[in-house]
Amino acid sequence: MKPSSRKTGRRAQKLLRAGAAVAAALAVAGAGAGQPTAAETQAEIERYRAMLAEDNPAELYAARGEELWNTPRGPKQAALAGCDLGLGPGVVAGAYAQTPRWFADAGRVMDIEARLAWCMETLQGFSAADVEARPFGSEDHKSDMEALVAYVVTASRGYPIAPSQKLPQERAAYALGKSLFALRAGPYDFSCQTCHSQDGKRIRLQELPNLTRREDVRRAYTGWPAYRVSQGEFRTMQWRINDCFRQQRFPQPKYLSATVNALITYLAVEATGATYNGPAMKR
Repeated sequence: MKPSSRKTGRRAQKLLRAGAAVAAALAVAGAGAGQPTAAETQAEIERYRAMLAEDNPAELYAARGEELWNTPRGPKQAALAGCDLGLGPGVVAGAYAQTPRWFADAGRVMDIEARLAWCMETLQGFSAADVEARPFGSEDHKSDMEALVAYVVTASRGYPIAPSQKLPQERAAYALGKSLFALRAGPYDFSCQTCHSQDGKRIRLQELPNLTRREDVRRAYTGWPAYRVSQGEFRTMQWRINDCFRQQRFPQPKYLSATVNALITYLAVEATGATYNGPAMKR
């Protein structure tokens, strides 16, 4: 057996043991007398998450993203190393932590994916249709966008979340996101607040953070983008918001839409001051 295979096997055994402990804690939680407290159950879940965080596969996506960033591609055969993510051409460290923000050359507020897409179109010559065709990866399709995002966000680890709200356009994006967060619509009359405005809510092992509380929104936002273990893929914030719309049975937003950008802006501003510690690993 190769060393990497042995390592994978040991890690799988650890995760199985941790998962069994969590399952037992949750099962006993509904069994009457002697049940563990909510804090004890949450502690088991956190222990499981800590084990998941070891050897985060997001690092592999970031490595591929760095290669894509530095490789001349597209009709113009240019590298993204000249892309200005807000701190100057080619500066990646800390850039994600300051988005979404207004970009004068594009004339709009952009999150990191929108900015990367803009650079791919303007610097490398890709068409918008090419960039937006399949932005989210699957078993038979590895997304260049997800890899690039993994590289860029990893370079902001340890930086404080600090999206600008100096300009009226940035404040307008935040205000739109705040109103969309509370908007009830769709066949179930759901809003983002339906799942994310109360303490202690959970779907199976998945905690639903109360995003109306500053502490919770900071903890949630600073872990995304993230590697989803259940899907075996690295996922971006655009994917995360799109999936929330799917679960609410809303029409699927267009990739890089103003709606999703505004919601990301709202969450980022609410998380201001927290230290970015992603990409995390999620169930």
